[in-house]
Amino acid sequence: MNAIRIACLGAVAALAAAGPLRAQAAAQDANHWSWHGTIARGKTLEIRGVNGTIRAEPGTGSEVQVTAEKRGRDDDPSTVRIEVVPSDAGVTICAVYPGRGNECRPGGGRMSVHDNDVEVRFVAQVPAGVRFDGHNVNGGVEASGLTAPVTLETVNGSITLETSAGEASAETVNGGIRAAVRGAGQGRLSFETVNGGIDLAVASGLSADLSAETVNGGIQSDFPITLTGRINPKHLEGRIGQGGRELRLHTVNGGIHLRQLP
Repeated sequence: MNAIRIACLGAVAALAAAGPLRAQAAAQDANHWSWHGTIARGKTLEIRGVNGTIRAEPGTGSEVQVTAEKRGRDDDPSTVRIEVVPSDAGVTICAVYPGRGNECRPGGGRMSVHDNDVEVRFVAQVPAGVRFDGHNVNGGVEASGLTAPVTLETVNGSITLETSAGEASAETVNGGIRAAVRGAGQGRLSFETVNGGIDLAVASGLSADLSAETVNGGIQSDFPITLTGRINPKHLEGRIGQGGRELRLHTVNGGIHLRQLP
């Protein structure tokens, strides 16, 4: 327990010296952890989990707030530590499992669980203007009500996304993707899975260059599409409206539905 507290306090000290990133507090016990601090608009809050879930929702103030709840069946939750790593890009928060070589790094790091069954459930409150990246392995990822670009990834789990920003991406292997993008703009929209369907709702007046592909499933669109290639019910390349922004919807085993928000 002392080692965990020391590591957590060290992360706070590092954040306090990180210029525009201002650490406010961090606390941890065997099952619960919390942190809140300031991240500048345009910078990124990145959360990296392994087993469990990640959820992001809008914050009510100017601070980022992150909580984590740890639960284990056979393994001790205290063996999994939560690390906070500041960088020029923002703040990265990771669930780090015991084992040689595991580390928390912005944009990556090593995250093997070594047969540890502890699950970590992250909840983040993200202020307006702060980007959010959520990366998981075994478990779902969810973000709703955010106003800046969002990137969500997992391997075994579904993804749910609702944003008013014009740029968003989601990727999973075993799970479906359900997304609603209410923002206009020219940001890239990319949604990809292997085993699961894609349901994307976007604002009326969408203009985009569309690439939609499935192997075992169908493609439906509420928007008229001007095809730029051959007619193929499994693979569409075309333009919606005036075109411009990239819209990519790819799956293998599942259908694709591009819907228009009311």
